[in-house]
Amino acid sequence: MPKTLLVSVVDDDRSGRESMRRLMRSLGYAVEAFPSAADFLASPLRGETACLIADVHMPAMTGIELYRHLIDAGRTIPTILVTAYPNDVDRACALNDGVLCYLRKPLDEESLLRCLRTALTSAETPENNS
Repeated sequence: MPKTLLVSVVDDDRSGRESMRRLMRSLGYAVEAFPSAADFLASPLRGETACLIADVHMPAMTGIELYRHLIDAGRTIPTILVTAYPNDVDRACALNDGVLCYLRKPLDEESLLRCLRTALTSAETPENNS
């Protein structure tokens, strides 16, 4: 049986974080949720994360900054950014930097599922781990 892939959720909003955690579990994914980018970065589960779902607007380190930090550290994790305050400039920069999806809250579940499938497929591809 294939290993269950870990989805990590980073969102400073507790209700958003818990809602996403429940959704990921209901879809059969292993999931861990973190209230901040710093908590995610300090977690030993960071290295096991197959897909990262992060809120764009968080204090201290935004979702975009978290993604760039991971890239700078040499750790590419397929990433989906979500935001209640979409911005075309942020969206363009994030997608240009390699973020897989930039989704508006409230999330369209079908769009999220499409992004998840893409993220988890790329997480299983060996050339993405080089």
